Amino acid sequence: MAVQSHLDRMKGVKVIENKVPIEIEPTRILMADQRSPVLFTNLNGKKAAGNLWSERERITEALDLPKDGLTQALMQALACPRPVEEVKKAKFEEIVEEKFDLRKLPIPKYYPQDGGRYVTAGVAIAEFGGKINVSFHRLMLIGKNKFAIRLVPRHLFTMHKLALEKGEDLKIAFVVGTCPSVLLAGATSADYEFNELEMASALRYIGLKEGLKVRRTKYGIPVPADADYVLEGRLTSETADEGPFVDITGTYDTVRKQPVFVVDRLYRRKDAVFQLVLSGGIEHYLLMGLPREPVIFRTVRQAVPRVHAVRLTEGSCCWLHGIVSITKNKEGDAMNAAMAAFTGHPSMKQVIIVDKDVDIFDDRAVEWAVATRFQASRGLLVISNAAGSSLDPSTEGTTSKVAIDATMPMGDDKLFRKAELEK
Repeated sequence: MAVQSHLDRMKGVKVIENKVPIEIEPTRILMADQRSPVLFTNLNGKKAAGNLWSERERITEALDLPKDGLTQALMQALACPRPVEEVKKAKFEEIVEEKFDLRKLPIPKYYPQDGGRYVTAGVAIAEFGGKINVSFHRLMLIGKNKFAIRLVPRHLFTMHKLALEKGEDLKIAFVVGTCPSVLLAGATSADYEFNELEMASALRYIGLKEGLKVRRTKYGIPVPADADYVLEGRLTSETADEGPFVDITGTYDTVRKQPVFVVDRLYRRKDAVFQLVLSGGIEHYLLMGLPREPVIFRTVRQAVPRVHAVRLTEGSCCWLHGIVSITKNKEGDAMNAAMAAFTGHPSMKQVIIVDKDVDIFDDRAVEWAVATRFQASRGLLVISNAAGSSLDPSTEGTTSKVAIDATMPMGDDKLFRKAELEK
């Protein structure tokens, strides 16, 4: 489904009719109310939209899932991927350009010290050696047909390295504006052999009862047929300075030498809307953090059978702090659950374990559990000198991790339960 179609179904969309400067002003507008979707009708002469997926409920509605069903659906899609359907025509082929100037696209500069204008909602799709990778990577505009790409040493990095060893550029397509199933799959850390497009197809089928349709580009790359924009080109051996850039923690990332992405072909719908993800904003948190929750859930369940819910908190950028709800079989299960949670998401540095009666999506309820059920002398575990997240500015090589057992003691728990009116 195109971005405009999603917007048509959303409530409370703010439409900005006036021309908006390409630098900084889009950030001010998106920041003003990050829960509300925003449609820019004239950003560098074209349509753009941000804050699309800044609420969990909006994502579940788009995928026709229950409000509390996303984690389970993601787990199912990971466990049982579904083949995609290849189609012979897609809307993004309505306009195909081989002569273009990327500087004319609605690509903002988000913050004053950013190294340049950035594509933040681009999902990279590459196929090499019989393997397909789908992943998020930011792109800094450095010319009319070039970006510097932030490439962390994971799967796409590996594909690029293997291509260079064979004396080749890595053919790649960046999709901007597509279904949240593709966005969530692209943010998932899976096995190198895993095809994230098939995860997206399964996720769509669970709720919408239809799989993902893809269309091959001229370079033969399978991309979602519902895309608004497709930027097709090559990751080259050339490098350029990338950064600074405000990452998920709201702090500036450093400048690095990174590969150059040369765009050879630009595809777009006639009614294309360019998706913006506010860096360091709530949508950034959710798209990056939500796919980690099912991994944590599955890992914790290996240690403690009755796991009810997992949440990475917005206050920690949906990355550094988590909450897990369990039912204990024996004392000590809470700490086992905490250590398993750290294994499932090594970037996390604080986890709170609570009972089933605590709503982990209510920050006050979680704090109440810590206030009334936790004692540091017996419920606190500090792990020192552990590997943590490179996104955490307080990390100095290693990090300290904190586990908090905010569960009730087993047995007589009357003193720990909130009073309720009889039904």
